[in-house]
Amino acid sequence: MKKILIILALAAVIVAYFAFGLGDYLTVEGIKQIADDVGGYYARNPAQVIALFFLVYVAVTAASLPGAAVMTLAAGAMFGVLVGTIVVSFASTLGATLAFLASRYVLRDTIEARFGERLKAVNRGLERDGAFYLFTIRMIPLFPFFVVNLVMGLTRIRAWTYAWVSQVGMLLGTIVYVNAGTQLARIDSLAGIASPAVLISFALLGIAPWFAKAIIAWIKRRKVYAGFDKPKRFDRNLVVIGAGSAGLVSALIAATVKAKVTLVEADKMGGDCLNTGCVPSKALIKSAKVAEQMRRADRYGLEPTEPKVPFNRTIERVMGAIRAIEPNDSVERYEGLGVDVVEGYAKIVDPWRVEITCKDGGVQRLTTRAIVIAAGADPVIPPIDGLEGSGFLTSDTMWDAFAQMDEPPARVVVLGGGPIGCELSQALARLGSQVTQIEMEDRVLGREDTEVSVLAKASLEASGVRVLTGHRAARIGKGELVADHKGADITIPFDTLIVAVGRAARLKGYGLEDIGIDTDRTIVTDDFLATKFPNIYAAGDVAGPFQFTHVASHQAWFASVNALFGQFKRFKADYRVIPAVTFLDPEVARVGINESEAKEQGIDYEVTRFDLDDLDRAIAESETKGFVKVLTPPGKDTILGATIVGAHAGELLAEYVLAMKHKLGLGKILGTIHSYPTMAEANKFAAGEWKKKHKPEGLLNLVEKYHAWRRG
Repeated sequence: MKKILIILALAAVIVAYFAFGLGDYLTVEGIKQIADDVGGYYARNPAQVIALFFLVYVAVTAASLPGAAVMTLAAGAMFGVLVGTIVVSFASTLGATLAFLASRYVLRDTIEARFGERLKAVNRGLERDGAFYLFTIRMIPLFPFFVVNLVMGLTRIRAWTYAWVSQVGMLLGTIVYVNAGTQLARIDSLAGIASPAVLISFALLGIAPWFAKAIIAWIKRRKVYAGFDKPKRFDRNLVVIGAGSAGLVSALIAATVKAKVTLVEADKMGGDCLNTGCVPSKALIKSAKVAEQMRRADRYGLEPTEPKVPFNRTIERVMGAIRAIEPNDSVERYEGLGVDVVEGYAKIVDPWRVEITCKDGGVQRLTTRAIVIAAGADPVIPPIDGLEGSGFLTSDTMWDAFAQMDEPPARVVVLGGGPIGCELSQALARLGSQVTQIEMEDRVLGREDTEVSVLAKASLEASGVRVLTGHRAARIGKGELVADHKGADITIPFDTLIVAVGRAARLKGYGLEDIGIDTDRTIVTDDFLATKFPNIYAAGDVAGPFQFTHVASHQAWFASVNALFGQFKRFKADYRVIPAVTFLDPEVARVGINESEAKEQGIDYEVTRFDLDDLDRAIAESETKGFVKVLTPPGKDTILGATIVGAHAGELLAEYVLAMKHKLGLGKILGTIHSYPTMAEANKFAAGEWKKKHKPEGLLNLVEKYHAWRRG
């Protein structure tokens, strides 16, 4: 019954609004007319006019009708700044609260029954920060006020909290609008529009959101830093935790702009990419590819031979690649560039203090204006029965183990069908190991299109890898792994077990939990890479959402610049064009969306494809496996995404990355001269395929007739 009465009341207000043409009065012209009409009556009966205006304002707001902003201007025109502000402040709060309660009683039960689980997280957040969140959107309206009223009614925020926070939060905007209304009432000519008072009032309308934003930022800082003692002086402008890709770039940028910066690293300079990831894995892949070329030399008209693989020498070459690159990331180089490098373990004591336990046993405590966390990630260790005692290896530990081996490991099981698992499986198989790769999903490289996964699996199997998709590692015994496949146990013996199921951000051990920095698989940051503390930033794997070295370096620019100069201007991290390469043979490279993602997101697209078996350079090099596939909007040459499978796909992708970054379409690629014969011509030919599909048939028919006429 209560719901029916509320609905009827709202319906009556809405009907009256349209039936009596009240909307006609809620214009700038209407304001002046009302002010002129009621001026004398208001002077004689102020209480009646104020009461009637108050009730109408409450009704309009409660019914979520358009016109509240114009009525606020009218209040200024009719009552002046002081009285107008008081009337509107209380009327808007009462109307908003009534709309809030109507939404709560009419809709909330139905919405909760349908979306209850999703709303639990929202309600938990509002229970913790509801008042401040509401205050923020009242001060800086992210949504129209009537939307806020209706949506907040669906939550569990208390009505009293909603009312007083709304009144306080809307006060600044109310004052500015009421003041503008006082000036509107005085305009009676074009000259009046240009008067200083009117111009100032409307300027205030424009800059009020900036004032509100500054107030919100000040309140937020006060709230988040409450309980912490800010130093009066600082030892450093920036402390960077972690000397991987993100940390090195952050420290370098800080030193370049003459900031005093300390870089703290607990392990090896260069991080995972140099020491255990990108560099050693690509060196191993190259050795494996040469071995495969020797084995299949008949493809090139040569006599094939089975390569001998002295594994210790192969791994020594891998380590040599690391040593050759190490000087670029060394302590000496960075100290020469002006970075204070400290080898030790950093712990964030409070938002401005970092305590470093040095490797020599000493302890150093630094005060700093800002902090960049670039702690990287660790391999994920899945909860598999028997794994802990199996002597398993990860991408972090396998290089030291390989360095002790004279021959490639005989029987290898690789857990994981992602990029790391696929690359390692193919490389070890080509070097002579008997490799079984286990993936619990139904295909490898599950983030790519299905045809890419099929091609990748075929390539792995051609290299000698036994690929078991749809198999879940159930338990591990001595020298054997038992996998579950459709309810049946499959036993796979091994000499070496490599776990490559992904990497997880390093979130423990350096003080995040002690000062309350929020984490959720990664460190929670805003669009500017700041944590809940505006002077603490995160970059790289520890921040997500992408675990690529090039993204870590990209984020480092935003994190360090915002940390050092954010008081003047901050820059949002840009993830619009992120390339990714899986270094299989053939390589798999992608930028933007693929077909699977376009379908999931409901994006209309068309596909343009060029197969490498039609490319002269690919034919000459017997590298014809693969294709270039480009997604564009129907009828347009704008590039939504590109997937390349083939030799040197990572290099070929760069042209599409550049084109997408600078909004160049396929027409621009087609019109660019590409050297012949090169693999890069595949990009031009793909653009040509798009052009052929969109050639102007009508115009070509006319041209054909013209040529026929010219021939007589």
